[in-house]
Amino acid sequence: MKAVFIESYGCQANQADAERMEGQLRVIGYARTGNMKEADLILLNTCCVRETAEDKVYGKIGEIKSLKRERPELIFGIAGCMAQKEGEALLRRAPHIDFVLGTNKVHRLSQVVRKLEIRREHIVDVALGETELPDESEAPAVRRSAISAWVPIMYGCNNFCTYCIVPYVRGRERSRLPEDVLREVEQVVADGYKEVTLLGQNVNSYGKDHKQATFAQLLRQVDAVPGIRRVRFMTSHPKDLSDEVIGAIREGKHICEHIHLPVQYGADKLLKAMNRVYTVEAYKALVARIRRALPEVSLTTDLIVGFPGETDEDFREMLDFLREIRYDAAYTFKYSPRSGTPAATLPEQVPEELKKERLQQLMDVQNEISLAINQELLGRVMEVMVEGPSKNDGQVWMGRTRTDKIVLFPHGQEQPGDFMQVKITQPQTWVLKGESVE
Repeated sequence: MKAVFIESYGCQANQADAERMEGQLRVIGYARTGNMKEADLILLNTCCVRETAEDKVYGKIGEIKSLKRERPELIFGIAGCMAQKEGEALLRRAPHIDFVLGTNKVHRLSQVVRKLEIRREHIVDVALGETELPDESEAPAVRRSAISAWVPIMYGCNNFCTYCIVPYVRGRERSRLPEDVLREVEQVVADGYKEVTLLGQNVNSYGKDHKQATFAQLLRQVDAVPGIRRVRFMTSHPKDLSDEVIGAIREGKHICEHIHLPVQYGADKLLKAMNRVYTVEAYKALVARIRRALPEVSLTTDLIVGFPGETDEDFREMLDFLREIRYDAAYTFKYSPRSGTPAATLPEQVPEELKKERLQQLMDVQNEISLAINQELLGRVMEVMVEGPSKNDGQVWMGRTRTDKIVLFPHGQEQPGDFMQVKITQPQTWVLKGESVE
C-alpha cells in the first residue's frame, strides 16, 4: 500500500471530513502514516475561521516545499475551508501544491488523486454547489476513535454572523435525509461504537430544507437505535433551539445532558453588530427553560472579545452576564478579522493589546465559575465512559461523563468503551479526579 499523511485543522466538521477522505483513499490503496517524510501523498485539511489557523497551514506548506524538491513524485494537496476561500491563489503562492479541493468536493478526492497518479497537473475544484451533498456511501469513514463516532447530519450555514467566514466557505445549509443518518448510526453501533455525535454548523436548522424530519424528531430516532449508549450533538444556534429539542433531551434515554450554546457576547449592542438575531434577554430566557427541564445540564459556550466597537462598558456587561449565566466551561477567543466578512471593514477595531487584556480577564472570571461548579460535584458518583490513558500518565485513565466533563481515575481492569461509576474526590477547574466505585 502507498502511504498518506493527513493533517487536519479546525472544528469537528473538519475532523469528520478527514475521516471520510481517509476512507476514500484507503479504497484506492493508501494507508495512513504519522511520518510526513515517508508519505506518497500529503493532505492538509484546513481551517480559516481564525488567522492563527491559516498561519499554521502556511507554515506547513513551506515545510513541505523541501520534501517536494527531494521527491517530485510526492502528491501534495490542500482541502477544507482555506482551500475553498483561497482557491487558485494558493497555487500562485505555493506552486508545489498539486491540488486544491473545496469543502463541497471532499467526495471527489479519490478521483483527483487517481488522475494525478497518471498525469501531473494542477487541479483546483472549489465550486460551491447550492444543493450538493457528499455521497456518504462512496467509502466508509476511517474513524480516529474506536468508541466515539462523528456523524454529520447537515452541511453549510445560513446565518451570516458578521465575523464569520463559514457560510462563504461551506455554502448554504443542506441536510442529509433522516434515513441516511440513521443508516450510518446503525452501522457505527453495529461496528461497536458506544457514542455518536451528530454534527452540523447549526443542528437546530436540520430538516428545514427537505422537511422530512425536524432536529427534535431526528434526535428521538437516533436515541431509539438499538445498542446505542450515548448521543451528543453540536453546534446549537440559540435563535432556534426549540422546546421540542429540549423535550427530546429530557425524555431521551441516551441523549447526553450537555448543550454547547454559543452566545458569542453578553451585550445587545455587540450581538446586533454580530448579526446574532437574539437579545441577551431572549438568550437568558432560553437558558432558564433548559435548566428547568434539565436540572443536571452542563452548558458550554463560545465567547469573542475585542469585536469592533467593544467598549469598557460593553465588556463589563459581558462579565456580569457571565457571572449570571454560570457556564460549566467557555471557549474564549480574541476577535480575528477575516477578509470577506462585514466585520473586517467595521470602524473602531479594538487594539490587540486591549484584546489580550480583556481575554485574560474573561478567562479568569470563567475559570472561577468552572471551578465553583465542579466543586459542587465533590463526593458525587457519576457514570463515566472510559476513553483510555490520560495524555500525561499511563497509570491514570480518562473518561467522560454524560455532561461532557473529563474525569481522571487510577487505571484498573477497565477498557476503552467501558462504562463505570466514579466517585469524584478532587474537582479541579478543567477536570474532575476520582476513584472507581464497585
